[in-house]
Amino acid sequence: MARAPLTPASVTEAGAVLADEVGLAGLSMGLLAERLGVKTPSLYKHVSGQADLLHRIAVLGADEVADTVRDATQGRSGTEALAAAANAMRTFAREHPGRYDAANSARSTDPEDPFVAASTRLLASLAAVLHGYEIDPAQEIHALRLLRSVLHGFADIEGSGGFQLDTDVDESFAWMVSLVDRGLASLARQTT
Repeated sequence: MARAPLTPASVTEAGAVLADEVGLAGLSMGLLAERLGVKTPSLYKHVSGQADLLHRIAVLGADEVADTVRDATQGRSGTEALAAAANAMRTFAREHPGRYDAANSARSTDPEDPFVAASTRLLASLAAVLHGYEIDPAQEIHALRLLRSVLHGFADIEGSGGFQLDTDVDESFAWMVSLVDRGLASLARQTT
């Protein structure tokens, strides 16, 4: 059976799958070529090199996590939306660690870069979660940074195996989300 022709999208997807398996640091053009059953130079017809591949995986990962959070929170608000967003991000980071790492390590200075649009969509989904708390607009950016930092920090530490204490990690996660929920609710009370 003939293999499907490679495209930038198929090379990126295969790279993302491989990054999820071996970790972003373990991904190489040679390893990807081996996975795809081609010689390494063949990949350069579809991506310009390792940096381009990693950036494409970052865009893919950011798009996917943005969609995941958006879908999880649709039709929900307040506590329910926060819990759904938190669980969606944590699950995505567990199931797609390479993509998640790529999306969190990418940077862009070009407003036309697709990564900017993808990461903006994720922030918009998290901002929508905050709308249910009726936070003073002047404090929204601080609350958004808190939410992103807490969720990413937990996912990052969990993904690297950093939680070594005997306490159940799921219990700690639920406790953290509850604490953030109470904190956000207290901000809403301050503005009324």
